[in-house]
Amino acid sequence: MVAEVTTFAFEGVEAKPVRVQVQLIGGQNNFVIVGLPDKAVSEARERVRAAFSAIGLGMPPKRVICNLAPADLPKEGSHFDLPIALALLAEMGAMPKDAVEGYAIMGELGLDGSILPSAGALPAAVGANSRTLGLICPAANGPEAAWAGADVDILAPASLIQLVNHFKGTQILSRPKTGALKPSPEIADLKDVKGQETAKRALEIAAAGGHNLLMLGPPGSGKSMLAARLPGLLPPLTPEEMLEVSMIQSMAGLIEGGTLTRARPFRAPHHSASMAAMVGGGMRAKPGEASLAHHGILFLDELPEFTPQVLDSLRQPLETGDVMIARANAHVRYPARFQLVAAMNPCRCGHGKASGRACGRGPNCEQVYQSRVSGPFLDRMDLAIETPPVSALDMTAPATGETTAIVASRVAKARDIQTARAQELQNTKATNTEAMFSYPRTNAKLPDSILEKIATPDKKGAALLTRAAESLNLSARAYTRTLRVARTLADLEGETGIKRHHIAEAISYRRREDDSKQISLKTQSPPSPA
Repeated sequence: MVAEVTTFAFEGVEAKPVRVQVQLIGGQNNFVIVGLPDKAVSEARERVRAAFSAIGLGMPPKRVICNLAPADLPKEGSHFDLPIALALLAEMGAMPKDAVEGYAIMGELGLDGSILPSAGALPAAVGANSRTLGLICPAANGPEAAWAGADVDILAPASLIQLVNHFKGTQILSRPKTGALKPSPEIADLKDVKGQETAKRALEIAAAGGHNLLMLGPPGSGKSMLAARLPGLLPPLTPEEMLEVSMIQSMAGLIEGGTLTRARPFRAPHHSASMAAMVGGGMRAKPGEASLAHHGILFLDELPEFTPQVLDSLRQPLETGDVMIARANAHVRYPARFQLVAAMNPCRCGHGKASGRACGRGPNCEQVYQSRVSGPFLDRMDLAIETPPVSALDMTAPATGETTAIVASRVAKARDIQTARAQELQNTKATNTEAMFSYPRTNAKLPDSILEKIATPDKKGAALLTRAAESLNLSARAYTRTLRVARTLADLEGETGIKRHHIAEAISYRRREDDSKQISLKTQSPPSPA
């Protein structure tokens, strides 16, 4: 006979069912695991032996064969320990074979018979719920798995003996409670930033439409301060978005005690980050910074200091909203619908020609430094602004700008408009993996087919955009992104249509190139409505 239980193998945040089959046959006393196991899975036999010994059981004097089906699906991770142990207990007759029917099982075993936490409890619970299964997981992962829904039957034992006693009826395991919501972190106030009124305006537009933002200016001009205040302008995660973000964090092992948060992610990797750290990869293809910033902000400070290969690896996620990690025998997908915010100095010495200071590195310092960032990457930036040096007069003047709360209220109204419009226009029917992820709602991420319906400017605006596209040599992408920014400007004003002054302001935030092919970001005050 063969004992069989269900567990999961993870491909990105998708939990794929795996059947764990255990059979005892005559022959040499041996324990074999087949079905493309990695090193961690193969070592499960020693952890199972030790755990059995800890609860007073010995291994049967027979050949133990454990098959992980389907055999051509790679199996990675230590969460296969518990399902292998339970299938072996059932095959040995120490536990009824039908005891774990209707459950998916995951968990790592300690040598003392304890059940240790494993990454991926939330995606496993979601996957089990979609297949009308319960979930058996470690006690430490129980509060996390409980977020998958109140109707999911969850058992969260702390040790193997607790689980055995539960199925024997000598001990009852209650369903774990969901973890607490983390309080929102303290928000830095936009009012603390002195000067930089144009940059504050661009920050509001970026927050309202989810647009990518590039800030160029000398050191100390407030670029990092502005970026740190962007999360306070964004609305909290919706329940669907929170589940998506938490599933990615669960795969990365970042959820502690089952506590989730509705604050949008803000990831600021150091410029020494590798390509695998940025977009994901490694032995088990873990999510990178781009995916950990899903539905949030990815802030790249000192942009040209990142290696060109790392920056260009973000070009595809910026367009598609996900990362596909290709392997020889599998393709792993992680969602990566993030808002990119970048800051850079004009040159290596930091100040550039605009400051009026002499550069000790020669006349081509700006051109050489800025050329480290590719043109296709910069073409994906919706808003590009200069942050000039802050004068002593600005520093000594009292803070009179708007607070974060005031600007956030306008952003929330604009986002509500976009959400209602997107829900009305988008086809909300999805299948398979797409059903696990919410559709984009912000103007920056809407599909082009929907953008055409909502971002048609009036005649004067269309004429201005056509002239600007010809004179500035705007690419098709830049043309479309200008329309997206203009749609956001109209939403901030509560306008149903896009007018000429919306197009004019959107064009003013585009990156330009001068005769020497250097990056020149011209800033203008927002045009008055015409």
